[in-house]
Amino acid sequence: MSNPFVHPGLFYKGAGEYLAGTLSFIRDGLAAGEPVAVAVPAVNLALISGELGDQADRVLLTDMGEAGRNPGRIIPAVLRAFADRHPGERVRIIGEPIWPGRSAAEYPACAQHEALINLAFAGRPVTILCPYDAEHLDRVVLDDAVRTHPVLRDASGERESEGFAPAAVVDGYNQPLDQPLDPAVLAFDHTNLAEARQVAAERAGAMGFRGARLDDIQLVVSELGANSLDHGGGSGLLRAWTEGGRLVFEVSDRGHITDPLAGRSPVDPRTPGSRGLLIVNLLSDLVRVHTRDGFTAVRTYFDPPGVLTPAG
Repeated sequence: MSNPFVHPGLFYKGAGEYLAGTLSFIRDGLAAGEPVAVAVPAVNLALISGELGDQADRVLLTDMGEAGRNPGRIIPAVLRAFADRHPGERVRIIGEPIWPGRSAAEYPACAQHEALINLAFAGRPVTILCPYDAEHLDRVVLDDAVRTHPVLRDASGERESEGFAPAAVVDGYNQPLDQPLDPAVLAFDHTNLAEARQVAAERAGAMGFRGARLDDIQLVVSELGANSLDHGGGSGLLRAWTEGGRLVFEVSDRGHITDPLAGRSPVDPRTPGSRGLLIVNLLSDLVRVHTRDGFTAVRTYFDPPGVLTPAG
């Protein structure tokens, strides 16, 4: 039986090709009575919305620059959040998680996200179209798109991807993370986990984080610390620093994350057990992970207060 999940990559050049590929996808879905969602950067969202006219009211429109700021948040909070609201129906989604301007720190997480979509939706009646700006994205990004999408589209038509190899992309970007200069360091176990939360509060407060966002940062560090106690050998190492204006925390331990979708699957709040990595993904502006037998490092980034990073 063929997989009902369809995941084409759309290579486009210019606004004309972008609209031709996305609007036909949307209108075909509406004509078939399928729920349709569009999650793309703000500039492209305005293009699509303007061309849809009255039909825009029938489509869930989301700014991916905000909702998908952290690529690890896209599957649970954008794609699954929409698809799960329509059980038993085929749904179609446009998701554009990679645009010119994504940083070098963000891109590996973006590529892994695109690869993991195939695992997250295998066997589900969902179509997710992922546009790629073939004029302005780096060649490595386009090459990775060939490996993460089983079907490729452009102005000349549609073809199967001969290079489709999503697992190789996930593994290929699971690399040791660059080492920071002069971070604050705290070794912790069950006796002093509260100190990790205090480090987070002090560092975040010094950068101007206040209120709910300060609480978010403390919660993220607490959840990572609790994961180390529960799954990482009972202890861990917290490091904190700033990088490119962002506040960064990393928690490392002796654990090994073997589930590639860890932290990316929505969890029913009534289900017992840890959902720490999901919380980390939902609250952070970027999450990077390196894991191997006997070692895991989870690095979280927080944009400074009042700073909006443009998308697209």
